[in-house]
Amino acid sequence: MKNQYQEIVVYEEMIRSILSELNNSSTDIEASALIFTDGLTIWSVLSVEINDDRVGTMATAMLSLGGHAAAKLARGEQEQIMIKGNNGYILLIHAGREAVLSVIVRKEAKLELVFLDANRAAQSIADLL
Repeated sequence: MKNQYQEIVVYEEMIRSILSELNNSSTDIEASALIFTDGLTIWSVLSVEINDDRVGTMATAMLSLGGHAAAKLARGEQEQIMIKGNNGYILLIHAGREAVLSVIVRKEAKLELVFLDANRAAQSIADLL
């Protein structure tokens, strides 16, 4: 039992490290979270004013709608979603089949760099899962 617990702790630390590294890679990234596709937030590095349950719920709704739209419009399997609002962006990037990386981004962001860093983080997470 002790070895299994230690493995879970190491696994959690690795995911938290990937999220922290992503958040620290750019001042444009305000927060990030890893969410199961059913809406359960697994791990997050969020600011105090962002509720991780709300992020998970919203991500699930966006994934469902985005996946449906991609299929109906013959765009293939959904890979990522980007929402632009007055105050910034929300990125959702698949991290394997069962998880999604959610990234909250400032409105002044250099999106190319954010996408590059977020895609790398999503791939690293997918490799762990």
